[in-house]
Amino acid sequence: MSRSSRILGFGHHAPGRKVENAEIENSLGLEQGWIERRTGIRSRFWATDEDTLSGIADRAGAMALANAGIDRSDIGLLLLATSTPDHLLPPSAALVAHRLGLSRAGAVDLTGACAGFIYALMFADGFTRLHGKAALVIAANILSRRINPAERASAVLFADAAGAVVIGPCEDLDRGILGVSVDSDGSGYGLIQIPAGGSNKPFRRDLDIEQTRMTITDGREVFAKAVEMMTACSKEALTAAQMPSQDIDRFLPHQANARIFDAVGRNLGIADQAIVKTIADYGNSSAATIPLSLSLAHQAEPFRRGERILLAAAGAGLSGGALVVRI
Repeated sequence: MSRSSRILGFGHHAPGRKVENAEIENSLGLEQGWIERRTGIRSRFWATDEDTLSGIADRAGAMALANAGIDRSDIGLLLLATSTPDHLLPPSAALVAHRLGLSRAGAVDLTGACAGFIYALMFADGFTRLHGKAALVIAANILSRRINPAERASAVLFADAAGAVVIGPCEDLDRGILGVSVDSDGSGYGLIQIPAGGSNKPFRRDLDIEQTRMTITDGREVFAKAVEMMTACSKEALTAAQMPSQDIDRFLPHQANARIFDAVGRNLGIADQAIVKTIADYGNSSAATIPLSLSLAHQAEPFRRGERILLAAAGAGLSGGALVVRI
């Protein structure tokens, strides 16, 4: 039987410590207003000592499940998109599934960096279409524990948050993911990275702790490649969906930098008022920004049946993609 999938519920969670720009600007010796002018960020949330990645993912997932009104035994798969799991091994997804009471669900982490939610939602859609079972997709990061507070490029951007969606089978083939495009560019592999901690440079007694922190080696190049990749993937996803950009009701881009998604919106001809922007208050939580934005947008103005949305992201790897979804 032919089937599609549809989004059933939304959820999000941000840690309790709100960090205003002034705190970071003072520590880096930057003039007041410098961060907002260059990134569009006014504040962000950082984890407290008590927070864990699995904990904030659990909170977002529980909200999405409650919003969907679905029995937890109906969830067949949990995908957790994160670059900051509780441990390098084992995957955090199994722990999150256990905490949520998903006793009959498979669970696995995905490390797609900023594009992780795009890939996870695409994979979950395939699972739901094939098996006719609902899936929970969570993206969560605690990036405040991975940034180098002395490196301006990363210290001003990154934040902690989690977002989640529940998708379920649907017989209406005009709903769900209508168009998709994914891309990668390994020539930019080193532009955003954590140098140590992997098998190439494992942990050892004399390792410089700075090597375990995130670094952005060329911000200008990241900007240019992100705009290029998000624009190209969005155009291809729209073509696959046979939909002009003017038909998009809401555009939810990865909240990397306001200048990046504003440029992508202009390239696509999407009106500024159609772009969902959460970066000012929540900063850049990598893969979590899109599901966080989905949940916040749904709270502010619930998605209508038939509403057409575009999701797009690009980040470390470089990896990126875009999805056209009809609610």
